[in-house]
Amino acid sequence: MRLFHFSDDPDIAVFEPRPVRIPSERAAGREWLNGPLVWAIDGDHDFMYLFPRDCPRILIWATPETSETERRRWLGDWRAAVFVERHWLKRLEAETIHRYEMPAEDFEDLEDAGMWVCRRRVIPMERIAISRLDREFAPRGAELRVVDSLRPLKGLWNTSLHVSGIRLRNARDWE
Repeated sequence: MRLFHFSDDPDIAVFEPRPVRIPSERAAGREWLNGPLVWAIDGDHDFMYLFPRDCPRILIWATPETSETERRRWLGDWRAAVFVERHWLKRLEAETIHRYEMPAEDFEDLEDAGMWVCRRRVIPMERIAISRLDREFAPRGAELRVVDSLRPLKGLWNTSLHVSGIRLRNARDWE
């Protein structure tokens, strides 16, 4: 299994555990996830982070509980779908991010959308620059869908799909 961390910083030699910038409400016993950690994503879910850091997005994919009707309606023949606001498209086309490959042995699986954490410093094994982010989704089986607003997609959380929302505080009219 391969684990990655994405950043706009091309010069990270060591990842030091640090608390999240904006703490999230966590389930009882999981409050430690707001504390000092190094975060990584597995290769099956890396498409979730092929974005400029502050870009709001909604990502969906089927789970074993997803109804066939919803899978067909929302995904068609795609493994996943990625929704981004239209005004972010130029940045997806223009910006470069850096994918750091992390040594997997010290990471703990959160069993949540491919996320892993490490409680101590991590030295990355490799860094590659990725440009033209808009072209990175299809090879991973994820369809990039550009929308005027993410707000009409709030109802996705009431479906049987897995739905992840990242940086939604930056979306237009999200509230």
